Amino acid sequence: MRHYLIATILVLAAGTAAPDFARAEPQLPALRPPPMAPVKPYPTVAVTPPAIFNDAAFTAFRKQLADVSEHKDRAGLAKLVVAQGFFWMQDKDLADKRKPGVDNLAKAIDLDAKDGSGWATLAGYASDPTGAPLPDHPNVVCAPAEPVIDAKAFEALLKATQSEPPEWGYPVKDGLEVRGAAAPNAPVVDKLSFILVRVLPDSAPPDDPKEPAYLHIATPSGKAGFVPLEAIASLAGDQMCYMKDAGGWKIAGYFGGASQ
Repeated sequence: MRHYLIATILVLAAGTAAPDFARAEPQLPALRPPPMAPVKPYPTVAVTPPAIFNDAAFTAFRKQLADVSEHKDRAGLAKLVVAQGFFWMQDKDLADKRKPGVDNLAKAIDLDAKDGSGWATLAGYASDPTGAPLPDHPNVVCAPAEPVIDAKAFEALLKATQSEPPEWGYPVKDGLEVRGAAAPNAPVVDKLSFILVRVLPDSAPPDDPKEPAYLHIATPSGKAGFVPLEAIASLAGDQMCYMKDAGGWKIAGYFGGASQ
């Protein structure tokens, strides 16, 4: 999903804030941040999760995308990307219009990364059922779709907590259990509905990559606890865009991506 909060962990652990934390350097910082200030209660701000994009053809397309991702099938992927007209937006369109769409997509998501992270990114998009129309682009849908949040309430929350937008996310399901330790059987200390949740700066990936990753969070009630990494979605991140034509759905563009 949009989601990939491992990047959030790295950004927060490094003590920095970036408007888009869907990407970050894949290594831990050498130094840990200083001890955190005590967790304090903060105002509750409701979040309406992104809407599911209900289109049977799109669902079938995502299954195809998941399959080529699993098998790292670049030739198969090329059939799922527009041949021409692919866009790659950052501060401008970075796509090389002389090249096939799949080549531009590969560069945008670093598909050729030796650690396989590019294919993992692609698989993440394939698993995301949300989507929203791209304004002024007929038949184009981008995912993941953004949640609905009261902008004024969010601004007031940032001021009250002296925080930045990248420090916040929201549960991907209602009733998310917050545990007292980074373990699935640890005592439950709180439960979360669809609200904004603050990710604490001492969050870090586990020492053993085979172990499940957890986020250290603060709840509105002023409690600190842990939730699985995948249980919290970010508020901002890269987006994949898709176009439907007579031949069905295809990947048409990308917002964000690797730096040039």
